[in-house]
Amino acid sequence: MKKVNFILAISIASLSMVSHAHDDSANSKNVYANFPVTVKGYEGDKKTSVSYTGQIARHAIHNSLKKLVAKADGTNSEAIKAQMMAYLEGKEAGRAIIDPKTKGAFVVKQTTIDEISKGKNLSSKAYKGGVSGWPGNMTGPEVLAFMVDKASKTTGGYDPLTGYDYAQLISKFAMGAVFYNQAVDNYLDELLEADKKPNDKPYKPGKPYTGKEHVWDEAFGYFGAPAHTLNLTAKDVHSINKQKEAAFDKADANHDGVVDLNTEMAYAHAYYAAAADKAGKTKYLHTITQAFYDGRTLIKKAKGKALSDKKRAKLKGYAEVIAKNWEQVIAEAVFNYAGQTYKDLQNLSATVKNNGDASAIFRKYAKHWGELKGFSLALQTGKNNLGETAVKLNRFIGFSPVLLGNTQVASIDASGNYVQASSESLEEYKLHMLKVQQLMVDQFNVTARAHDALSGLGDLAKKLGSGTSAEND
Repeated sequence: MKKVNFILAISIASLSMVSHAHDDSANSKNVYANFPVTVKGYEGDKKTSVSYTGQIARHAIHNSLKKLVAKADGTNSEAIKAQMMAYLEGKEAGRAIIDPKTKGAFVVKQTTIDEISKGKNLSSKAYKGGVSGWPGNMTGPEVLAFMVDKASKTTGGYDPLTGYDYAQLISKFAMGAVFYNQAVDNYLDELLEADKKPNDKPYKPGKPYTGKEHVWDEAFGYFGAPAHTLNLTAKDVHSINKQKEAAFDKADANHDGVVDLNTEMAYAHAYYAAAADKAGKTKYLHTITQAFYDGRTLIKKAKGKALSDKKRAKLKGYAEVIAKNWEQVIAEAVFNYAGQTYKDLQNLSATVKNNGDASAIFRKYAKHWGELKGFSLALQTGKNNLGETAVKLNRFIGFSPVLLGNTQVASIDASGNYVQASSESLEEYKLHMLKVQQLMVDQFNVTARAHDALSGLGDLAKKLGSGTSAEND
């Protein structure tokens, strides 16, 4: 795999010219909004061709599902499972937006999913391939449904017997299996071909947008960035996602007193791009958003005519920049949580050695491991076959965290129960976390490298020697 392709390098270099200062005008330059209607013969009353509300509805569904998982109390699993499944697989009217919702002075405009878009769920858009990093040889939708079933029987989405934090597992995997997969392996891939959703025809009869306009918009929606991201800093976008009171004015671009979840909120991988960029080493958020904006501008300039091969090639160049950077954002998250899991393992080992109470540390370990595992599964749902890299990643991390008795989930039996088996020690598992970080450096050229623990790789490997379990790659 190439560490940095030429198009990406050019994009990052040119990005330094983009101003990130906040712009008070919702109609200002560099806002992903108000692109004109170019469909020939359109007779409706729409003034803009931009539309990605279905994707935003799925962001709200995802956020709400995560909150529901964390609210499981273990007393009425069937009832809570039905609620969760209404968001995962259902399309019924009346579902509330559990998150994001008004938080103090951070006032949110919409309160129900239907106000954004009707008839949407996560499962129908999830990655249909096999998920080799999860036991049971299941597809993406099957993994999500399985996790939801297990989560409904826990308290707070946490199972101390396996070390699974289902809120994190479901959330991080869903972001990859739905948002990332749909964007980079569908809208920005097959649907950019000349014979797919052509630009000289409406996406559907009567719609105010062409095929290529809507394809591009839907991919942008899945990224989860506010429409005015290019007029914000990474810290602004990060704070908007956290709904910090001080971020309200940054979010409310049109100053109508509310944050419109369709255009002014930050979600999913846009948030994680901003989180990586805050340290100033990377520009994933603005690189991706700029490429989306430039691609949409290219389509607008076609004025409803079919894109020439030359223009489609340029559009595919923007798509490649987006896909590569998006992949790196997820790889950065894998690196980050491998480092946090490594630190948790250090604390856990020290506490056990001193006969201390390890319950709180183990809970943190489970959370960080769930984030690591979810992002590692997500990384494998893009358009690239990761091959040996995926095999190594799955073997290093395993099907579950290593437990205090040096056991780990190894499989699922015919009844859907987890089967545990002997595993490497906590000390050896620490080495695996460092190998995960090294793999992200070698294969994805991660640069932000939050919670970098690689300085300890050589000493730990030397300490453990070259035993089979420690070298499980």
